[in-house]
Amino acid sequence: MDSVPHIIVVDDHQDIRDLVATYLEQQGYRVGVAENGAALRRLLERSVPDLIVLDIMMPGDDGLTMCREIRMAGDTPIIFLTARADETDRVIGLELGADDYLTKPFSSRELLARIKAVLRRARPAHPQRPGRRPTMLRFDRWTLDVGRRELQDEDGVGVPLSTAEFRLLKVFVEHPGAVLTRDQLLDLTVGREAEPFDRAIDNQVSRLRKKVETDPKNPTIILTHWGGGYSFVPEVTSP
Repeated sequence: MDSVPHIIVVDDHQDIRDLVATYLEQQGYRVGVAENGAALRRLLERSVPDLIVLDIMMPGDDGLTMCREIRMAGDTPIIFLTARADETDRVIGLELGADDYLTKPFSSRELLARIKAVLRRARPAHPQRPGRRPTMLRFDRWTLDVGRRELQDEDGVGVPLSTAEFRLLKVFVEHPGAVLTRDQLLDLTVGREAEPFDRAIDNQVSRLRKKVETDPKNPTIILTHWGGGYSFVPEVTSP
């Protein structure tokens, strides 16, 4: 199996995608390019890349649409490119499960640094050793299968989680009892220091509560600390 990371660059501007592709190839990556969502689908039918650099503003199916589609199929890391400086697209992108974002114009070196960081998180430097860290975590009436990224109820029935919901729940079960601020949750789920998008975290918590709480309006598992953030109440155990 080829160990050289394969990256797909998707942008409707040929000069941008060619510039990025050439630079990444010079850095030792295998690179494919696509000018729109349809072209990206054709590439994905042939192989699954290690990472996708995805422009948000494209004719036809835009980057947000493609991100949603990719997330329904798997967990391929995604870095968004956006030409807009406002936070709306970035918040939506994070909620959909994007791993990072970069605002145009950007430097090739900064994009490379983001790519390396995302790939490190997606492909740990050392393979996981048996017994090194539990992959089944139990809390309340739930079991989180970290390896399969699946939440199961007490009858073993799986409950679907989006990538963003899984990351958030994993952070909570790994920090039981701790009060985590919105900034900390964003940093731990996205994996880097970022601007504090309070609404993105609040929306993710709200959706997660609907799946794990008996009464989402009166939560007992994920508590809100006004002015502080959120805490995960149940004891977490491993089989």
